[in-house]
Amino acid sequence: MTDLMILLLLVTAVMVLIVALLILKVIRIFVKESLDPTLFTSPEEKARLATEVPKEQPVKPEGSSLWNKILGLKPVSAEKDLVMEHTFDGIAELDNPTPAWFMVLFYGTIIFAVVYLLSYHVFGWGVLQEEEYAIELKQAEESRTAMLLKPGNAANKVNENNVEQSKDAAVLQSGAALFKTACAPCHGEQAQGIVGPNLTDEYWLHGGTIKDIFKTIKYGVPDKGMIAWEKTMRPKQIAELASYILSLQGSNPPGAKAPQGTKL
Repeated sequence: MTDLMILLLLVTAVMVLIVALLILKVIRIFVKESLDPTLFTSPEEKARLATEVPKEQPVKPEGSSLWNKILGLKPVSAEKDLVMEHTFDGIAELDNPTPAWFMVLFYGTIIFAVVYLLSYHVFGWGVLQEEEYAIELKQAEESRTAMLLKPGNAANKVNENNVEQSKDAAVLQSGAALFKTACAPCHGEQAQGIVGPNLTDEYWLHGGTIKDIFKTIKYGVPDKGMIAWEKTMRPKQIAELASYILSLQGSNPPGAKAPQGTKL
């Protein structure tokens, strides 16, 4: 189906090119007929041309050439048959037909529209933009999953069932950077709590173990306005962030929010 659409587009492009060439040809003929062909001849040449008896040329029937048919041109001798009945202030109008090239282009666009409608909206042979977007998202998710399952990405296989707390300085430093960009706007720079709860005390709304915190970060709390980070952060990053949050226990930052939830 894609090849058919490409073919139709190529045919349309060729038709547009032909129309452009026809227009250029018409302009060329107009300019040629408008200019005086003897404008730059010498006086002697002009005198010779004036006295020279032109040879009789065979008369070709007007309007019989393929070019005139394509352009829809009619000979001057046929104007009397094209005059419309109504006149205004002595001015008559000719009933000139639409040029053949224009009609071909016009009907070609109609055919293209019908084929497009049947292909994409009736028979479903083509893929609409929304469907293409869904397919690309699915392919991206499959590629992401395949990447995470590679042997070198074992760290990203961590989940809420096997995550373990880390006290490694490099892990906590990485988690602190993630907290600053992702969590600080709602929980405060020191996790003291702003819109979100205080994360430095012993009280938790959704569990305070490393597995609970990992799960909360991964899936979010939609009814409380916390987004899920599983599509933004890799599992390894969520684990680092969860370990950093646990490292803040008992830090007692100034202006800490009142305890919420259940004491661990």
